[in-house]
Amino acid sequence: MKDFEYNIDIAPFTTFGVRARTQYFAAFSSVEALRALLSDVGERELLILGGGSNMLFVRDFQGVTLRNLITGIERVDEDKDSVVLNVGAGENWHEFVLFAIAQGLGGVENLSLIPGSVGASPIQNIGAYGVEIKDVFESLEAVEIATGAARTFDLDACDFGYRDSIFKRELRGKYVITSVSFRLSKAPVLNTSYGTIEQELAARQIAQPTIKNVSDAVIAIRRSKLPDPAEIGNGGSFFKNPIIPHAQFLALKKRFEEMPSYPVDEDSVKVPAGWLIDQAGWKGKTFGACGVHKRQALVLVNYGDATGAEIYALSERIIDDIFERYGIRLEREVNMIG
Repeated sequence: MKDFEYNIDIAPFTTFGVRARTQYFAAFSSVEALRALLSDVGERELLILGGGSNMLFVRDFQGVTLRNLITGIERVDEDKDSVVLNVGAGENWHEFVLFAIAQGLGGVENLSLIPGSVGASPIQNIGAYGVEIKDVFESLEAVEIATGAARTFDLDACDFGYRDSIFKRELRGKYVITSVSFRLSKAPVLNTSYGTIEQELAARQIAQPTIKNVSDAVIAIRRSKLPDPAEIGNGGSFFKNPIIPHAQFLALKKRFEEMPSYPVDEDSVKVPAGWLIDQAGWKGKTFGACGVHKRQALVLVNYGDATGAEIYALSERIIDDIFERYGIRLEREVNMIG
């Protein structure tokens, strides 16, 4: 393990910033370097770290952490309507979005300011304001951990779902994503109907928005609601918005008339987890060094000295309370490590 550091504090590489140690640590910036490191991992438990924004270290990690620093953005295909960009998995997601907008390419503007790396984006099919990765996804390249072999995954192979993909299920822990290709539009159809984008554009007196206008609106909305990880440790939205049967929603609506929802299909609806948590009185509450953010009930925060175990325990209390009140079992969006 000569290329690895030993017993490293992982806090500087995560947005939650909780103190935890990983037994072995190394970074790679090429597929070749990744393969060389994988050859030394052996039977040890392996964690791939990108932007560190969607994980919470509940305790020290007795395994190997590899940080993905593969960068680069390349045009690999183009036709009269679209351009395919191949992006290194270690690129910062928001910086990639800004690059696409600067090139006049649309499709990811609604996903502005989402923390994390490009390589993490397809794993949970990140989404915001009516857009998901699967809407612009072309393919990805990955290295199989067991063999070092390269494999290409197309849209169907990724089996995307709501904040979900095959990499969170059958192929969890079996591949390292090294690059992702996105098909972006030269003449995009803007999606401004979700959330408060239209209100933000109206407040800016923008009647015919561009992709940059939409991006700026999304950035402003997110900044008004979400804490900056550089100032307050957090992992973004901690819980998924639950999808429940339509019949269950109708029964709940009789008791909670203001409960909002978004249609998913004929049989199910999505209920905002933030609304449930807010209505249950958790928003703004602090418990020692952790708490629920005062402006966004979906976000659990580390005020400086919280442990991952304390934040996890808070999430458990919230999950149990929401189930008791509404009969809805929340799922964590943030990955638990350790």
